[in-house]
Amino acid sequence: MRAKTGGGAAAAAARPEHLATHARLVKSASPDVLYATTAMRAYLHACLPLQSLLLLRGLLPRAPRLLANSFSLSVALQACASAAAPAALGASLHACALRSGFAAADLFVRTALVEMYAKCGRVDLARTAFDEAPRRDVFLCNVMLAAYVARCEVAEARKVFDGMRAKDLVSWNTMLHGYAVRGQVGMAREIFDGTEGRDVFSWSSMISAYAKGRRSKEALELWREMLAASIVPDCITLVSVLAACSDLAALHTGADVHQFVESNRVELDLKLGTALIDMYAKCGDIDSAQRVFDAMPDKDVLTWSSMIIGMANHGLGHDSLRLFSKMISEGMKPNGITFIGVLIACTHVGLVSDGKKHFRSMSEKHGVEPTVEHYGCMVDLLGRAGHVEEARQLIRSMPFEPDAVIWRALLGACRIHKNVEIAEESMAKLRVLDPLGDGHYVLLSNIYAQANSWEGVAEMRKTIRRESIQRIPGRSSIEWEKTIHDFISGDRSHPRSKEIYSMLGEMMDRLRQAGYKPMTDLVLQDVDEQSKERSLAEHSEKLAIAFGLLTTPPKSTIRITKNLRACEDCHSAIKFISLVYGRKLIVRDRNRFHHFSDGQCSCKDYW
Repeated sequence: MRAKTGGGAAAAAARPEHLATHARLVKSASPDVLYATTAMRAYLHACLPLQSLLLLRGLLPRAPRLLANSFSLSVALQACASAAAPAALGASLHACALRSGFAAADLFVRTALVEMYAKCGRVDLARTAFDEAPRRDVFLCNVMLAAYVARCEVAEARKVFDGMRAKDLVSWNTMLHGYAVRGQVGMAREIFDGTEGRDVFSWSSMISAYAKGRRSKEALELWREMLAASIVPDCITLVSVLAACSDLAALHTGADVHQFVESNRVELDLKLGTALIDMYAKCGDIDSAQRVFDAMPDKDVLTWSSMIIGMANHGLGHDSLRLFSKMISEGMKPNGITFIGVLIACTHVGLVSDGKKHFRSMSEKHGVEPTVEHYGCMVDLLGRAGHVEEARQLIRSMPFEPDAVIWRALLGACRIHKNVEIAEESMAKLRVLDPLGDGHYVLLSNIYAQANSWEGVAEMRKTIRRESIQRIPGRSSIEWEKTIHDFISGDRSHPRSKEIYSMLGEMMDRLRQAGYKPMTDLVLQDVDEQSKERSLAEHSEKLAIAFGLLTTPPKSTIRITKNLRACEDCHSAIKFISLVYGRKLIVRDRNRFHHFSDGQCSCKDYW
């Protein structure tokens, strides 16, 4: 909020070190109005608005003319806004402004009124004061615009924005921020494209909108444009870019951001440090995540939780639990996110007793009430370990209704342990909660096939056709030369498709010679055996790996990201690829990371 100046004395008084001196000056029997106002303004500039209001209250009995000038009145209103004072106090100041005539005639007072009502939560009164203004400059309009954006009323904000005769960069950035926080990415981009003289806030808001909307490729494209425009990013920008890297598993781009931080000596605060840990962990480089974690002098619960979850997802369950114990020993209180990581750690290495102990300790010891996500982890833990009936009983004892994720976890356990009865119960629930989820039908069909129930398999196929259930295509990606290359099963749209399929054919031949056998029983289509083998060979992760073998140096690590759970055939094939080609492969699927090396997987086939 801008304020009228009161001359050189006022400017000098705004310095915090003069506050005590000026407070003493105005406590005379007949305080000078200028010095009183100057002292109030000094408190305001020192971020002590309550002190400014207390001073006003103490002076009014001895200086009744204190609010009889627009300078004092606008400062009082600003203090009221900054202190989030009760609306009644603001209303009394508004009454003074009306009596004096400043409410209508003075733009500073009018602007202060709008800001005061907005910050007191009375946007309706702020709008009334705004509408009653005889003239509206850019600053007044920006105050009203910001009030609507703060309440996420972007439609009303847009009306103010469109009605402005003149707009400055603050106007454009405020409107852009309003759309960005509401997730209206298209509208945000429209405002961004129309903004002249964009600053770091403009770029950061747009990149953040893309990252939060899972439009991560566009976020990284804009990040490169930002650097090309010689705009120096701030920490908020960097955190958003790292989130996009995490989503895409764009390790090299994320590492470049880290290099930028170190080269430019950007302060590694809690948010930026935690974002780096999360990025490295989700991009498959858990060692770099550990190095960042160890180098951080200060850590909060999110920092610890990110590292615990990262280790858990990489199958380092014991390391994850040791880190959790260290966190507790250092006096850090865990939260619900922390326990998600702890329970995932137990799940991926089959620590049933430890998982039960930590689940009980949530409420009994740490005061964290389990949510549906924690129950889902427990169902997954019990089910994978073969305690399928116990998992079903846990679902029945839940204090809230189980969601589709929980029933899907139980169904997955039934596939592992060939439990047709509980699988059918789970499927009955899923048909109500998520009737179009293609993965449920595929899982149950596989369970029927394991049990040689071909009638059940045929029924699932009919259901998929009858209900027009669309299968989500498997999609795998690999980063090469700081560009994400996507592959869909059977896809031939890549510019190097011919080379990729040639490499794929060579790769599959070498795998067969090494002992690989395609798991054709996983293919549900009613086609011949050769077609089933071709379908398996053209799974998206195999195409991405073929591209990786083409483009990356021998012996280098290949990192793949898969949108779905990797199938058993691809899991088997990738173990052979690691052996035949002498490569380490790190695959991130929907559930976890798999580290393949020398014909083995870090999951030890417990997944």
